[in-house]
Amino acid sequence: MDFYYLPGSAPCRAVQMTAAAVGVELNLKLTNLMAGEHMKPEFLKLNPQHTIPTLVDNGFSLWESRAIMGYLVEKYGKDDKLYPKDPQKRALVNQRLYFDMGVFYQRFGDYWYPQIFAKQPANPDNFKKMEEAVGFLNTFLEGHQYAAGDDLTIADLSLAASAATYEVAGFDFSKYPNVQAWLERCKKNAPSYDLNQAGADEFKAKFLSGM
Repeated sequence: MDFYYLPGSAPCRAVQMTAAAVGVELNLKLTNLMAGEHMKPEFLKLNPQHTIPTLVDNGFSLWESRAIMGYLVEKYGKDDKLYPKDPQKRALVNQRLYFDMGVFYQRFGDYWYPQIFAKQPANPDNFKKMEEAVGFLNTFLEGHQYAAGDDLTIADLSLAASAATYEVAGFDFSKYPNVQAWLERCKKNAPSYDLNQAGADEFKAKFLSGM
């Protein structure tokens, strides 16, 4: 299946870790947003929202990383450990996924992207909101090995992709011991975490060096 992506993108890395977890090989299609490749007619036919990541599985096109992650596990997973079918367990995984999308990853972007792309000064209020987001995750993890309980799920893969980006941007997780221990656990146990780390390092080299 074709996967349109950029390695520096946390959502793209989350999908790649999920694909590795279920044993799916992705045909990687590097998509240069700066060159406008996502606005070409052939790409707009696949994804009129012109975003990455975008997955095309035998003619079926899907975007939004967390939707892709759920799809991969539902269709190709050998069991439901990564995305439990039990309604309450799945609801908790979904909540953590939405938390990553709307709070954890979003607040990283709210703080850093104006500095990176608009050359604006750092906003201390946005930094505090970013700290608050990490604090929420620290609370979620209290007494648990992973974000939605004691088993690794796609919520961890999504959050770990975001957390790796926090880490390369110099965020100090030592003030949040549950998050720090969880991230180290993900580094050891998440499938293809080395790929996630390499992508985060690329993000740092491309956008954060010299800042």
